[in-house]
Amino acid sequence: MQVIDWDLAVSTGTRLVRPGPQVSREEARQAVNDLRRLSREAEGHVREFTRIAADASPQPATIVDRPGWIRANVEGFRVVLEPLTERMTAGRGQAPAIVAAVGSRITGVEVGAVLAFLATRVLGQYELFLPPDPTGQAPTGRLTLVAPNIVNAERELGVHPRDFRLWVCLHEETHRVQFTGVPWLREYVRSQMTEFLLAADLDLPTLLDRLRQAADAVADAVRGGEGSLIDAIQTPEQKQILERLTSVMTLVEGHGDYVMDAVGPSVVPSVADIRAKFQQRRQGGSRVDRTMRRLLGLDLKMKQYAEGSSFVTTVVGKVGMDGFNKVWTSPETLPTAAEIASPDRWIARVLGDPAPPATATANGASTHTPEPQDAPEPKDAPEPKDEPPPTGPQT
Repeated sequence: MQVIDWDLAVSTGTRLVRPGPQVSREEARQAVNDLRRLSREAEGHVREFTRIAADASPQPATIVDRPGWIRANVEGFRVVLEPLTERMTAGRGQAPAIVAAVGSRITGVEVGAVLAFLATRVLGQYELFLPPDPTGQAPTGRLTLVAPNIVNAERELGVHPRDFRLWVCLHEETHRVQFTGVPWLREYVRSQMTEFLLAADLDLPTLLDRLRQAADAVADAVRGGEGSLIDAIQTPEQKQILERLTSVMTLVEGHGDYVMDAVGPSVVPSVADIRAKFQQRRQGGSRVDRTMRRLLGLDLKMKQYAEGSSFVTTVVGKVGMDGFNKVWTSPETLPTAAEIASPDRWIARVLGDPAPPATATANGASTHTPEPQDAPEPKDAPEPKDEPPPTGPQT
């Protein structure tokens, strides 16, 4: 049983998506070459600063246009939804074939329409879930950058193209370092997503009730309320799972922002100008745009960036980068939602009585803060660093 008509999702999305900015062949070639080169440069800066090592050497970034991003995400969705598809296939006698066929086409159109909207906004992403390669092995992930969106954003903002492109690459390379340098993290996220999907109620009356709730959420969002499709279609069990998923993704996004705060000014001279303009752009948009952000949960994504960055900043400030990196030890050392709101609770639970904090420097080294009685003459602290753009659907 096919839950979503994926071919229809691709064709709908690529038909509806708006074209990118007008560029010459030479400008397009230059943008692609820059992004490939800068992604490798960014990888070195991120690894040096975070001190997260990975066995696998990074692969070059994949540069795509808007239709290419849609096709790539459909591939990822198919991988993620495979457990749910198998479950529904096992219970295919629950619904007539014609109902299943019509339903898959409807959801295919809906998915395509959502992807068409998002494809104009995403600057880049680290794709965790990819289909197996010809040998049957599942790739570890792929860094994807959407060239026309990056060019469009830098033009709208009036910022330095090289600086802005490196800024985007720094953020996405941080995610690649996280998921390749912490071996268990990818599988943990995948298992939580699988649990979330399998906790769905699949009987027809419940599905109809969920659809009614979704319709109410749409109406509320259009009126300017806080309605969200994500909240409307969850079961109680899914809400608990989503809280765990939200916590780990808040950590991941916040860590990305923190790293860019620290690395940015040393390699992106105009980072302060970029950040100020990007923040203003993020908070704007038409009424339709704001409505879509609420419905798709993108405003929640914005909140994750702020809360996660605050958590990481507080923890690193108190226990240093090495102390913070204990967060990557196992799923048990990940912060809960309550600990993200109160970082001292995470420090007490995971580190107990930590050593004096280490001060991170621009090249990733650290020095422990000396005790007052041994303190030398004070020196200037490193300049605070600025942060990267959120380069997922929320941008």
